[in-house]
Amino acid sequence: MDGSNIIDFRNKRILAPMVRVGTLPMRLLALDQGADLVYCEEIIDFKIINAKRFENETLGTLDFTLSDGTVVFRTCNREKSKVIFQLGTADAKRALISAKKVEDCIAAVDVNMGCPKEFSIKGGMGAALLKKPEKVKEILTTLVNNLSIPVTCKIRVLPSLEDTLNLVKLIESTGVVAIAIHARTQSERPRHPNRNDYIKKISESLKIPVIANGGSKEINCYKDIEQFWKDTGASSVMLARAAQWNVSIFNKNGMLSLPEVIREYVKYAIRYDSHYANTKYCVLQMMHEDMDMEEGQKMLGAMSLQEISEIWNLSKYYEETLKTRQKRSHNLALKRKCEEEPLVKKRKAEDGKTIIEMAIRYNKRDYPLAITPKMRLFEWTCRNKMKAPIYCTVERPDDRCFHTVLTVEDTKYTTPFWEKSKQLSEQNAAVVCLLVAGVHDGRKEGIGEERRVFLDQWQKLVNSENDQKERLDNESIVNEGKIKTNPELSTDESTLSEQIESHTSNNISQEINSNS
Repeated sequence: MDGSNIIDFRNKRILAPMVRVGTLPMRLLALDQGADLVYCEEIIDFKIINAKRFENETLGTLDFTLSDGTVVFRTCNREKSKVIFQLGTADAKRALISAKKVEDCIAAVDVNMGCPKEFSIKGGMGAALLKKPEKVKEILTTLVNNLSIPVTCKIRVLPSLEDTLNLVKLIESTGVVAIAIHARTQSERPRHPNRNDYIKKISESLKIPVIANGGSKEINCYKDIEQFWKDTGASSVMLARAAQWNVSIFNKNGMLSLPEVIREYVKYAIRYDSHYANTKYCVLQMMHEDMDMEEGQKMLGAMSLQEISEIWNLSKYYEETLKTRQKRSHNLALKRKCEEEPLVKKRKAEDGKTIIEMAIRYNKRDYPLAITPKMRLFEWTCRNKMKAPIYCTVERPDDRCFHTVLTVEDTKYTTPFWEKSKQLSEQNAAVVCLLVAGVHDGRKEGIGEERRVFLDQWQKLVNSENDQKERLDNESIVNEGKIKTNPELSTDESTLSEQIESHTSNNISQEINSNS
């Protein structure tokens, strides 16, 4: 492991791994509220191995998705140094393949050795590993020896304190940097008391940081975290249910009201396009004791993220986010299309004039009332004492669509599109002319990404033409004799100087022979 990647697991308040709860929106909200580190929900090795890695430019996230579109893991740069990836595994090789797949986008890997659920136990994962110390050693050693990031694990205690101490000492010997202890046995549930004395004995016995977990039943506010910390003597504290109910438990300045926390969570869910069912589940978990609220009854019937946003008075935020996302998605698709096929072309028309074509369309919604590209173009030509723009529009008989070629001075401007109205077609051509001229076409503030794409394409075309012209000029200088050479001389840079030197030597020899 690279020393620069070591995380100090001491003096940390940590969001515990929780199935369905520990997705990106909750992790980011926990960080907002003061959590130092956040664990993702347990992800099974087979799932992450079969997932395809995808850079989601629209959301600004890195996604790992299955073939059916299911998002297995979604993360973003903001949490890169804070998120611990919890892995469910029963095999060292699969564990390493899984961890390698996410190694560069997370802060650490944690192996789940405490989940008591039937699914995990039957698969030999979670708490089933507590009875297989050699398997524990193999998995953790393999990860520690082959990853560049820290490795931790989270366990439940064994019924015997002595057996538990033997297990944690074995775990420490593998090289993990920290161990989280949920101080209940595999068969115990939240109603049973947490064995804080076990955590204290473990903390006294190990050199690596010990993270105390399982105390949510006795934690109702920030001060309770400090008390739990003191009672266990641990290096750090990890919260699950207390944070699930109100993640502002991490806020040292005091907890927010439940509606405030839910609204902030829903905003993150909207921003990062979380599935409505998972969002609904998390909100209902937060409202576990407040289902008599008006919003609680409405949440039970919510069937979309839009409906959830309406319940929490976030309709405007939802609509604006969706609109921004759609625009960004369109522009990214446009950018990719540009890379595959030029959207800006320049050629000679039949009359010898230059014609510039851009695959851009006028969208009335992008402009303020009473402002159009045609108006802007007319004003620009008047200010510069140029001839009025000439629009040549033709109608296609079979579908009655229109296409326009605009002439300004000696250059023509057009698009490849046929529009349903003459007005739209002419506005298209005006947009092209204004883009080439570098004149703003009147779009609303904040709606300029598409325009920038076309400006970049146009600039690349101009630069390419300038480079070609410069090469032709250099060749012309050579051919005109400003550098003494002849038609047989190569213009290749690697041989030109040698040929010029040889040609000059031959001329000198001929001159000497002539004089003699």
